[in-house]
Amino acid sequence: MTWILKVKDRFQAAHFLREYKGKCEKIHGHTFQVEVQVAVRELGTTGIGIDFSDIKKKLSEILPDHTLLNDIYTFNPSAENLARQFFYDLKKFFPVLEVTVWESEDASATYTENS
Repeated sequence: MTWILKVKDRFQAAHFLREYKGKCEKIHGHTFQVEVQVAVRELGTTGIGIDFSDIKKKLSEILPDHTLLNDIYTFNPSAENLARQFFYDLKKFFPVLEVTVWESEDASATYTENS
């Protein structure tokens, strides 16, 4: 039996995409939304696998709020690359299944090792 736990958080940041031809090559900002899915196979005596607040706290710690993403990452800060980075940052602490980064209401990228 497996339970899938999901948490979401938001952060605001600016970025630009190097080697991209179009409006996103210029500096611009987003209110990013990040959704994390964690798998648990056992519940504690409380009926909880991993406390949501523990996952949310760690997610909040790794999100680069109010920054220029190009200044803190060596990679091109696309939604795809951010999803992968957050996945590996969180995988150090939790059994992460996937991470989705939303740049807007209708555009996202998901990273998982299960494909």
